[in-house]
Amino acid sequence: MRIGVPTEVKADEHRVGITPVGVHELVRNGHVVLVQRGAGEGSSISDEDYIAEGATIVDAADDVWGEAELVMKVKEPIAEEYHRLRADLTLFTYLHLAADERLTRELLRTKVTGIAYETVQLPSGLLPLLYPMSEVAGCLAPQVGAHSLLKAQGGSGVLMGGVGGVASAKVVVLGAGVTGQNAANIALGMGADVTVLDTDLEKLRMTFWRYDNRVRQIASSTVAVREQVLKADLVIGSVLIPGARAPKLVTNEMVANMKPGSVLVDIAVDQGGCFEDTHPTTHSDPTFQVHGSIFYCVANMPGAVPNTSTWALTNATLPYAVRLANQGWRDALRNDHALGLGLNTYAGNITCEPVAQAHGLEYTDPAKLVE
Repeated sequence: MRIGVPTEVKADEHRVGITPVGVHELVRNGHVVLVQRGAGEGSSISDEDYIAEGATIVDAADDVWGEAELVMKVKEPIAEEYHRLRADLTLFTYLHLAADERLTRELLRTKVTGIAYETVQLPSGLLPLLYPMSEVAGCLAPQVGAHSLLKAQGGSGVLMGGVGGVASAKVVVLGAGVTGQNAANIALGMGADVTVLDTDLEKLRMTFWRYDNRVRQIASSTVAVREQVLKADLVIGSVLIPGARAPKLVTNEMVANMKPGSVLVDIAVDQGGCFEDTHPTTHSDPTFQVHGSIFYCVANMPGAVPNTSTWALTNATLPYAVRLANQGWRDALRNDHALGLGLNTYAGNITCEPVAQAHGLEYTDPAKLVE
C-alpha cells in the first residue's frame, strides 16, 4: 500500500503523522511511505531521518495526497486541503466531526473513507489513539493556565503554589478521565488546591486513592459545578463523550460571576468545548476575555510540544496503521472491532452515530456497508 504523510497546515501545528520508527515498520511490511519534504521539521525530524528508514520524500502536498491510498495525518483536513479529498482515499487522522459540520459534509460529498483516531475504542471504553494526546493536553493545561493567571497576561496575578501564609490557587477540573487526571496531577505538583468533578464515581474513587485524598473529588451536578467554578482561580474543562459534542457545563452567567482575572482552559474545544463561550483559538493568539475572565481554547494544544506529542501519537497509531496497510481497511475493520468503531464516513454515509446526531444527519450502520 502507498501511505502518504503530508505536512500539517493547521495554524501553529508542528506535529507530523508518523515518526521514522513508524516508517521503518511500514516499509518492513512491504509498503511505500511518501513523506512530504519538511513535514517532520516541527518535531525535529529531518527528511534524512525518514530516508534512512526507507521513506520516499515528495516535494508537493498535492503529490503526497494524490499518490497515496492511505493518508496519515494528525489534524483534520482544513479548507485548503478539501480539494485533495477523493472517493478512493482512506484518511486516518483526528477528525472531531461532531464539532465540524462543514468538514463532515465535505467528507460525505467526496465519499472519503474517514477513520477517526478519537473514536477507536476498546471494549473497556478506553480510547487508545486519543489517550496519548489527552495525557499531553492534561499535563499542559495547568502550565498554560498558570501562565494565563499572570497579571501581565490579563490574569488575577495568583501564583499556583502560593507561599507561606498565602492561599494557593484553587484549580477546578471538570472531568476525571485521562485528561483530567493528568491535569490534576500537574496542578497538584505545582502546589495548587485541586478539586475534580465527574459523574463517574469510580473515576472519583480512583482520584481519591491515586492522590491519597490530596485532591478533592466531588460528584458532578449543575449545582456542584456552579459552586466550584465561582470559587475557582483556574477551571480546566476536560469532559469527553466519544465522538459527540462536549456538554456545555460552564455558562456565560457563571463566568460573569467568577473572580476577576480567573482563567478557563477548555481542553474539549476540539469537540465543541464544555464552556458556553468557547471558540477555537491558536497558539499564536491563544486567549480571549469573557466578562473579567480569560479563556484559553487552543484547538491543538499538544502541537505546542511536538517533540513529545509526535512520538507519543505514533506509538499509539502505528499498530493500527500496520493493520490497515497489511489487511486493507475493510478487513482490518472487520477483524478489529475497536478499529471498526473509528469509521466515521464511507461512500457518502455517516457511520458514527454521535456525529450524525450532532448535525441532524442520517446515520448508517457500518456493518451494512463494510461487507
